[in-house]
Amino acid sequence: MNWKQLVVLTTALLVAGSPLRAADPVVVDDIVAIVNSEVITQKELTERVDMASRQLEHQGTKLPARDVIERQVLERLILERAQLQMAREGGLQVDDATLQRALERIAANNRLDMDQFRAALAQDKIDWNEFRENIRNEILIARLREREVDSQVVVTDAEVDNFIEANRETLANQEFLAAHILFRAPEGASPEQLATLKARAEEALARLDAGENFATLAASYSDAQDALKGGELGWRDGERLPSLFADALRGLEPGQHSGVLRSPGGFHIVRLIDRRGGELAGPEKVSQTHARHILIKTSEVLDDAEAQRRLEGLRERIVNGAATFEELAKVHSADLSAAKGGDLGWVYPGDTVPPFERAMNALQPGEVSEPIQSPFGWHLIQVVERRVEDVSDERKRTAARNALKARKADEAFEDWLRQLRDRSFVDLRTERS
Repeated sequence: MNWKQLVVLTTALLVAGSPLRAADPVVVDDIVAIVNSEVITQKELTERVDMASRQLEHQGTKLPARDVIERQVLERLILERAQLQMAREGGLQVDDATLQRALERIAANNRLDMDQFRAALAQDKIDWNEFRENIRNEILIARLREREVDSQVVVTDAEVDNFIEANRETLANQEFLAAHILFRAPEGASPEQLATLKARAEEALARLDAGENFATLAASYSDAQDALKGGELGWRDGERLPSLFADALRGLEPGQHSGVLRSPGGFHIVRLIDRRGGELAGPEKVSQTHARHILIKTSEVLDDAEAQRRLEGLRERIVNGAATFEELAKVHSADLSAAKGGDLGWVYPGDTVPPFERAMNALQPGEVSEPIQSPFGWHLIQVVERRVEDVSDERKRTAARNALKARKADEAFEDWLRQLRDRSFVDLRTERS
């Protein structure tokens, strides 16, 4: 047994409160990295590398060398572990009911029922319990992003005015299917570090110019979270893309890639896969929702379960006619709208955070939601009424605000990830025994 295995064995037994006994054989893994107070084992890394390799093969992407995939996957495991630690420390949780709904949506999106979905995963040699926990972690990380990044993004009226003016002559509704390779610079990078990064970017660009596959090079080089998906960003409105990307993509034809682009976060290469739309926009109609809500915030003395239980009690009183929504909002809501009976007025698409908007959109007028969680706490939502109006100017401002918010949130998230990585304690154990 080597010293790294002994550390894992000793830690496991001390946590369990058991004495070391020579008669108890224990199978342990090598440690490949320590992230703050947690370890990443060789078994975890191998399983994720196998999964990433299968994913790349399904996409038809030529596989990079195994050690290249391993390096990329390990970096993603480190970032994932750091985010999950932060989420748990902040009291974020994903209950089993939420997880089950997410799994059912994934199965439905693949046109499978749950039994067929489990069978398909088994055929791909993916353990069901591990898959469930991976999805739970993805939801948890999404909630962390909403709380730490998305909910902090502010778009001012002046920014909206400037955005509309700058894009006045731009064709509306143009969308890009793009991919990118990111060479992330550490915070406060030295000129030498930047020069090294730029050299790597130019090396990748030279290989692209020589005809090598973009997706394979993204999997080999990119520091972005989507590297092992070939760097694909999916379909994005041009207005939502970072302006650096949008400007580069507008000058490309499908199949072409940019040169090396510089941003505060590092260096980039983008590729245009396809584009669609581009017709001039005419008068548009927008759907608005008049809604109310009751907000209960969690704290050290009020956990998620208790907040959810309180709202369930309030909902029961409203549904049974024992009290009105407005009456209970005035007494129980922690939001500034409490004085108005929880009234939020007319809400445009994109005005609220995604969990709130999804729940609100699923309601009929007069209906009260089940308790739902957002980065701000727990809510009951009631839809009062809906309307659709021809509000071209207002719609233009709403679209501009949403585009700016999405763009700023994506850029802020990349910067936040870089800062989280830099301030996390990471000990890479590269040697093998």
